[in-house]
Amino acid sequence: MAEDRKALSRAVLNLWSSEVGDSADGLFSEDYVNHQEPDAAGDISDNTLKDYLAIVDVYRKGFSKSEVRFHMQIEEGDLVATRWTIKGVNDGEYLGHAPTGKTVEWTGIQIDRFRDGKIVESWVDWDKYRFMNTLGFI
Repeated sequence: MAEDRKALSRAVLNLWSSEVGDSADGLFSEDYVNHQEPDAAGDISDNTLKDYLAIVDVYRKGFSKSEVRFHMQIEEGDLVATRWTIKGVNDGEYLGHAPTGKTVEWTGIQIDRFRDGKIVESWVDWDKYRFMNTLGFI
């Protein structure tokens, strides 16, 4: 059961990948909430499934050759924590910024809570400073 939950957590993070992540089918509960701290706009946000998938879509339109690497996963009770790195090339518009052509890499941790075999809630903490600084946005 733990390996199944870990695989689902990896599948969710692979939505950010150019090569792997295409479908969110079967991953999330209908009442899914994604907590971003920080979010790309600079705030703390609680996103519905629709909002979260829109965030992923905006990223994928702005970045190609995006890949996700997994460093560690820990499962406890109904939670799975995953430490990851995402790397991509900014060759499309992103958050109103023109493409930079730069390759950016950043790390983060996502903790997913499961109910009935699906992810019902996630908490994401990522290195926004490294991401924005590499792109020259700050």
